[in-house]
Amino acid sequence: MLEVDLRTDKRPGGAEFHQDFLAENVSLRLLLAQAEINTRSLLAKAGIDAKEREASDKLQKLILEELHHRIKNTLATVAAIVSQSLRNLQGVEHAQRAIEGRLLALGRAHDLLLQAKWSSADLGTVVRSAIEAFDNPDESKFSIAGPDIRMASGAVIAVAMTLNELCTNTTKFGALSVPEGRVDIIWTVDQATQRLHLTWTEKNGPVVQPPAKRSFGTRLIETLGKQLRGDVQLAYASTGFSYTFDVPIAALSTPAT
Repeated sequence: MLEVDLRTDKRPGGAEFHQDFLAENVSLRLLLAQAEINTRSLLAKAGIDAKEREASDKLQKLILEELHHRIKNTLATVAAIVSQSLRNLQGVEHAQRAIEGRLLALGRAHDLLLQAKWSSADLGTVVRSAIEAFDNPDESKFSIAGPDIRMASGAVIAVAMTLNELCTNTTKFGALSVPEGRVDIIWTVDQATQRLHLTWTEKNGPVVQPPAKRSFGTRLIETLGKQLRGDVQLAYASTGFSYTFDVPIAALSTPAT
């Protein structure tokens, strides 16, 4: 039976028992301190996770809002294409071809933007994509030259749609309506004024005459240029049709609104 001296409050073993008790007490305090550290670490981690979830929710909301905005813009563009393409056209077949061509051009522009994650695309890539359906890979009828220019999504769609109209017109009435016809697409940058100068020049085609009235295609080309704050010139010289587009570089890199 354990005997305890109540007068001195000493247990058998004396100093040895006291030393063990102190050691156990130190060990317990260390365990409690470590537990507190672990608890704080877990709480901190939980706080970070909560912040990450909040940031993820905000990002998802932003993406959905941007997607909604782009879909509305695209649908508005499609509606305008259909409405204007049907105006003053005789025959369902003619209207169908006009609408299909413009929607395909819009789709190709969106394909380019999807590959670039809707950030930007190079002007040269946009040009080559736009003319691909109208060119002969074995004997190209297009001459293309110009520096690398990055364009935001709005400019990509505007330039792609413009080139589609030019390609469609030249295959019907212009240089590419005959085997010998050729088209030069050249763009340069004026470093002093920070403006892009792009020209589309047709040659070796039939004699050109100004149209009796402005078609939707012509109005579309002019409107798309104005959307980018650019100057558009259409010339109907007897030697061949030409299109000139002069625009601030800053307007090409401005995101669509």
